Formats: sequence, C-alpha cells, structure tokens
Amino acid sequence: MYVFLILLMVLVLPRSGAGVWVLGVILFLLVFFLVRYLSTTYSMNDAVFRAWRFGGSRRIPLETVHRIEYGSMRELGATGFMGSWGWRGRMWSPFVGAFDAVYTDPVKGIIVSVDGVPIYISPNDLENFARELSRRVRSYTGPLDVDVGAPPRAPAPDEP
Repeated sequence: MYVFLILLMVLVLPRSGAGVWVLGVILFLLVFFLVRYLSTTYSMNDAVFRAWRFGGSRRIPLETVHRIEYGSMRELGATGFMGSWGWRGRMWSPFVGAFDAVYTDPVKGIIVSVDGVPIYISPNDLENFARELSRRVRSYTGPLDVDVGAPPRAPAPDEP
C-alpha cells in the first residue's frame, strides 16, 4: 500500500499543480512510515523481550510479564492512526487502557501485559512465538493468569 501511495504521489501530484514542497513532505512521510513498517522486529533472550522498529523500540524484562494472550487491533477498539501517539504507537483501548502497538498485522497479534503499559505485537509465527515467550517468562514467574503459549495442562488422575 505504501509503495502504491508513493507511486501515486510521484505520478499524480506534480500534474495537479501542487507545490514541490507538498510532494516532498508527503513522500517523506510515506517513506518514513514504510521504513518503520518494514523494520519491525522482535527478539528475546533469557531476560528481556524487545520489540524494535525504526524510530522507537520497547525493552521488556521477562519477569514483568503477567499475561500473554491473542488479540487484534479490532478487538482492542483502538482508534487507529489518528489515535496513536509516540514512537511506539501509544494507543488507548477501553479494554486494556493505554498500550503500545509495535505491529505489522492489525488482525492477528499477541497482547503482552506487563508492569506498566501492555504491548500489542504481531510476529510472523504467532503460535511458536507465544510458546517461546511463555516458556521464557514462566522460567521467571511460574504459571501466568492468561497464557496462550503454555503447554496444555494434563488432567489430574481423578478428573474425567
């Protein structure tokens, strides 16, 4: 979509009589947001989870994670681009309050609730990422209240 908009601006705007500075500002913003989108990455080690993109990142100590759950921007009821602020896309939801959004897919993602502000992310392999994040977090904190990455619980011997 960004590439399409950039091409549209280059091909259409000069013919519309708009000033060169208008074209330059719009192209700069489109390229900036394209670079931010393409640079979004996630990594974790034995102590920290990191969501990174050009112009802003978030570093989360694993011992501060309380919940790992699937979600989407549609479910969060976020107000979209105009409702975001800050480098990490700080948004507000009636369900979780303020949260950071470092994502590329608004439909399939993970909400990581931590001490402070939760974060919405969208790794490519959702299930495996949730499983690995859960494994690393549980090594610090034990079982979580909500944990989509936890292994299935075996039934007790007296359960049906």
